[in-house]
Amino acid sequence: MRKKMLGAAAVATTALFATMSVPASAHGQYDPYQPQVHVVNTQVIAPFSLALSKRHVYVADGGTSLVSRLSGGTLKTVAEGPQPGEVAGLDVTRSGRSLAYTSTNYATGDTALNIYGPRGSRTTADLSTYERTKNPDSGMNYGVDNPSPCVKAALESIPDGPPASYAGLVDSHPYAVAAVGKHSWVVADAGGNDLLKVDRRGHISTLAILPRHPLKITKEIAAGLHMPDCVIGVTYNFEAVPTDVEVGPGGWLYVSTLAGGPEDPSLGARSKVFKVNPWNGHVTQIGSGFLGATDLALGRDGRIYVAELFGGRISVLDHGKRRTYVDLPNALSVESGHDGLWAGTMAEMGPEGPVGNGSIVHITRR
Repeated sequence: MRKKMLGAAAVATTALFATMSVPASAHGQYDPYQPQVHVVNTQVIAPFSLALSKRHVYVADGGTSLVSRLSGGTLKTVAEGPQPGEVAGLDVTRSGRSLAYTSTNYATGDTALNIYGPRGSRTTADLSTYERTKNPDSGMNYGVDNPSPCVKAALESIPDGPPASYAGLVDSHPYAVAAVGKHSWVVADAGGNDLLKVDRRGHISTLAILPRHPLKITKEIAAGLHMPDCVIGVTYNFEAVPTDVEVGPGGWLYVSTLAGGPEDPSLGARSKVFKVNPWNGHVTQIGSGFLGATDLALGRDGRIYVAELFGGRISVLDHGKRRTYVDLPNALSVESGHDGLWAGTMAEMGPEGPVGNGSIVHITRR
């Protein structure tokens, strides 16, 4: 899966749940004390984000570039994104009176936050122009710090590999958004490696830059990539790829990230979860070891639920300890409500695109 294009060219994983209520357990056997997965809708391709208001479930489907509202198991279109393009991040205010979603236009490269407010008001924040003019992570150095000639030559010999060392590039792919109060929004930009704040007028400012994801090259990794011994022990600093942002108690922000580079299991489970101070942008790691963390949800009990696309599950992070909450093949998105979790699964991807459909599921626990 190419960095930044989450889900669009994903490696095929295991099959989706059938369109029925599925008792979930590690071995597929019924266990009344385990979370129960109930399939509600199967007319989606890549439900990147879910959002809950007091009365409705909203879905951003990157595969169809549609924002929809789930009503009685049926999806009703609320907004249409660019074609060709995608919608990805989605959130609604607590009152349900305002909705915002991120969009990417594949033809032009333009990205935006689209805000639908009360009484039919609409505001568009131009995220791609902000990235081109500000490039917040331009001062961040990725790759190997001060690589030797041998290391530089070895890394740059990898087909389609990243440079041995480079500064933050101009790249925008907004993947998630969270409502902050009544009139502001925080966008997680997977291309820009940052969190951006957008006010009611569409004004954009940088809130935080996500830290680099370091990987120490082991003897096994070097051998697998047919690289010389000079790279063994060298640390390669991948870009952070924020995939979700949620607002927690006290206004603190919680962010899931992919690790940059290969997101499949080839280099291990490297996705992380961070806590971000919204007043000064300070970032603290609070969880790691996830396999393709594409979304997270904050439970009422203080637990954090993480959708792991390549892990085929939703995990729970509780006081820094990670464990599987429920097996869910192709898990792509997750949101927490008063009646359990809502989650989206992605359609399998074949050589020519999606094969079949994804699903929206409701996860409850007796």
